[in-house]
Amino acid sequence: MSNDVVGCSARWRALSARVGVVLVAFAAGCSIVPERFSTEQVAQRVQRDQAAIYADQDVLNEPVTFSGALARALKYNLDYRLKLMESALAEGLLDVSRYDLLPKLVADAGYRTRSNDSGGTSIGIEDRQVSLRPSTSEERYGNTARAELSWNVLDFGISYYRAKQNADGVNIAEERRRKILQNIVQDVRSAYWRAAAAQRLSGEADALLIAIRAAISRSRDAEQAGLLPPAQVLAYQRSLLDAMTLVNLRRQEMEFARRELTALMSVRPGTEVRVVEVAETPLPAVRADMNELELLALTRRPELREEDYRARITQYEARRQLAALFPNLNIFAGASYNSNKYLYNNSWTDAGASVSLNLMRLASLPAVRNVTKAQEQVDSARRMALSMAVITQVRVAVGRYGLTVLDHDLARESAQVDQRVAAIARAGTASRLESELEALRTESRALVSRYQEANAYAAAQAAFGRVMNSLGIDLLPGEVRSAELPDLQLAIDEALNAGEREAFATGAAEVPAPRQLRIKVSGLDSDDTVTAVGKALERTLKRAQVGLTESWDAPLLTLTLRPPPAAGGRPAWQVALSEAGGGEVFSTDYASVLPVAAGSSTVAAFAEAAVLSVLPRLREALAAPAPSR
Repeated sequence: MSNDVVGCSARWRALSARVGVVLVAFAAGCSIVPERFSTEQVAQRVQRDQAAIYADQDVLNEPVTFSGALARALKYNLDYRLKLMESALAEGLLDVSRYDLLPKLVADAGYRTRSNDSGGTSIGIEDRQVSLRPSTSEERYGNTARAELSWNVLDFGISYYRAKQNADGVNIAEERRRKILQNIVQDVRSAYWRAAAAQRLSGEADALLIAIRAAISRSRDAEQAGLLPPAQVLAYQRSLLDAMTLVNLRRQEMEFARRELTALMSVRPGTEVRVVEVAETPLPAVRADMNELELLALTRRPELREEDYRARITQYEARRQLAALFPNLNIFAGASYNSNKYLYNNSWTDAGASVSLNLMRLASLPAVRNVTKAQEQVDSARRMALSMAVITQVRVAVGRYGLTVLDHDLARESAQVDQRVAAIARAGTASRLESELEALRTESRALVSRYQEANAYAAAQAAFGRVMNSLGIDLLPGEVRSAELPDLQLAIDEALNAGEREAFATGAAEVPAPRQLRIKVSGLDSDDTVTAVGKALERTLKRAQVGLTESWDAPLLTLTLRPPPAAGGRPAWQVALSEAGGGEVFSTDYASVLPVAAGSSTVAAFAEAAVLSVLPRLREALAAPAPSR
């Protein structure tokens, strides 16, 4: 047997073995069955996800400001990070589509073999007689290689418009990122101010609930001692429990905001989140020109910009469909090699060009034009409907903002009235159970009103942010110098002020903060009473978010207790506010009935009621600028 035959047989056996392996692998693939993840695998995945969620976060060990909460939310919020990844993915797809515009350079190499010779013979056309003996010009096995550079004009045109569509896909991903950013800012604003209110009022709520529980316990002791009838004690307890329930409900509504703010900032579980306690500053008025606001919204809103890019993608798609109808020009050049020893030339180069046209595809031209026109009409109708929705949102947001500001003013007045009622009740409390019940009920009602006032201010802040959201104002610059939290917080502060000036007559930071004041108490004959009155006034003014200072150039609030002018008369507090230079702003008397031997707590409650009676005038005076000297 010749060496060629032996070599061919060996190669054939090797090829048969490879084919057998492929068939076995194919048969094994057809027998695949569903495989569920085990509990351990799921637990490992959960641990990895938890570690990744809170990885590389700056430690939160101090109270956060509003801009600080926004900075943490934008840096660590998972929804926002997902949109950033989608934007990066869209840019990656654009980079890939750019390579489709280049000519194609294809390199090909291979090995072939067969079980017998490739060859043939010839017969005469007229007599059908064999004229040549069987022969071959090809070896049974051999190697081939080719490198070809080709450029298809039609593929280039189609790839060009596809790349333009992918470029607008990047723009759409960016607009979606902007929308998520604006929604996060809106959510953080709402949660932050409710969390601030919950933090500010939680201590008072705890103290009141402790006092109510103590009063309920004393009422049970009085019932067991037979001092009060059971029906009266049960009615008393029921009233206290109702007050406790009402306070607890309002407290829970505000406490949930802390959890919401924690989730928005993606804070690690177990971290105590506290916010910087700031006074409820006045909110600015919206610009009066509604047409200007609507134009701003139609220009800025991410949804409308996304529709603009979608319309352009439709135009590119129409051009791509039309380009596919043009003749196809293909230009190529390449170098080839073949190891076949029977060839005269084993390596060669070739080049050429070809033109082709699918005539049947030309019949689709009217349909392509009709579909393109219909798609453009749909895009236009969707954009118009969305524009109308945006205009409606702007008008609703502006109207709601005005209503929430009014609600906050009413809630503030209601809270002041309830605090005055509570102060009067404390001033008249004696040792009787009914007096204690009335004092606790008025205290709980006053606290509920303060929760409602805080909730109304948080709603006004949310409406403030909703106006900016409806206008599509970005609260983060397009270019941030650094991703570090301090730099990000500074950029957010600057963007907040700039955005607020676009939507409102002035930015919130430009609204002048109310001035602080000093307090002075006179007309009392006991140091303990002076101390009690001073603490009560500080507590009352702090609750009313009126700042106190010891600076000499601050306005001075003076309370002077005047005895009754005659037997049977009523004592009165003279409440006067004067500027640092000595000019009197206002002066008024607040009279009430006091017990003959009034204690320091009763006098302090009496002084608290006097200050609450002038609180609206006091706020107005402190909001005005200091007089020039």
